Amino acid sequence: MSDLASLELLAKTELDACADEPTLRAWNTKYFGANGEVLAALKAIGTIAKDQRKTYGQEANRIKETLTQTYDAMLSAAKERALDASLTANPLDITLPGRPVQRGRLHVATQIMRQIYDIFADMGFQVYRTREVEDDLTNFELLNMPPHHPARDMWDTFHTTTPGVILRTHTSPGQIHVMREVCPDPIRVILPGMCYRYEAITTRSEIQFQQVEGLVIGEHVTMADLKGTITAFARRLFGQERQVRFRSSYFPFTEPSIEIDIDWPKEDPNADRLTKGTGWLEIMGAGMVHPVVLRNGGYDPAKHSGFAFGMGPQRITMLKHAIDDIRQFWANDVRFLRQF
Repeated sequence: MSDLASLELLAKTELDACADEPTLRAWNTKYFGANGEVLAALKAIGTIAKDQRKTYGQEANRIKETLTQTYDAMLSAAKERALDASLTANPLDITLPGRPVQRGRLHVATQIMRQIYDIFADMGFQVYRTREVEDDLTNFELLNMPPHHPARDMWDTFHTTTPGVILRTHTSPGQIHVMREVCPDPIRVILPGMCYRYEAITTRSEIQFQQVEGLVIGEHVTMADLKGTITAFARRLFGQERQVRFRSSYFPFTEPSIEIDIDWPKEDPNADRLTKGTGWLEIMGAGMVHPVVLRNGGYDPAKHSGFAFGMGPQRITMLKHAIDDIRQFWANDVRFLRQF
């Protein structure tokens, strides 16, 4: 029992000498840590004679409770003193305004996408969304690209482990979906969404990218309707003073097919780089819907006609804001995103 009395006296003496939180915690480790002296005294009860164990145990527990209560009180007081000292040395001005919470914003590509939505909505187009995982039949064959068709080389396709199931390479399969859903009614839709191609990632290409497809089907739809629609769109997006140029091209799902260019402002310091000195900038591809595609969608080519067009919103964003690296759209660099 004398050992317990000596332990208590020594522990109290050292505890009273602790002046701050670090020394108090060091004391607590010494006496109540995994190898602490008070815990060792409690474990030693098995070595005490049986007739003295009860008294020994009661005394050991009393010492433990007394020291613990004193330690807790001193630790609390030490924390209060440290806080008071900190507030005195660095006073808190409670009248200062709080730190403002930064507001989020739409991604620059999403901003352009919504501008495109608004422009086509004013022209009577609806947004129609379709799946990103497609079958080979819809992605290629029903769009006039049977197996081994040379045009398939234009798309580097991601294939899944399920034969015939792929990640769509363009939004054009949406044409088949919407035609089969609404046939024989007229169609005026845009089909936005993500596309995937197995390409080298460079400043101008990515393995995933957004596209906006447009489709108009009805009776007596002509190339003049296509040219008028695209001209109105280009001038709404890039400025009413823009000139629009149409060039012959080739796409397997349209016939005839065209590419659309706009003249780029000569005063833009990036004009020569963007247009490669020609003064014209390509913005999209388009054409009259191929009779085979119309028939695959359920329409009679002898009665119905239509036009389709497709563009890359990220490429258009790069043009409008002179962005020279498409990889920035996926980099999540706030220094880039905060500019828009």
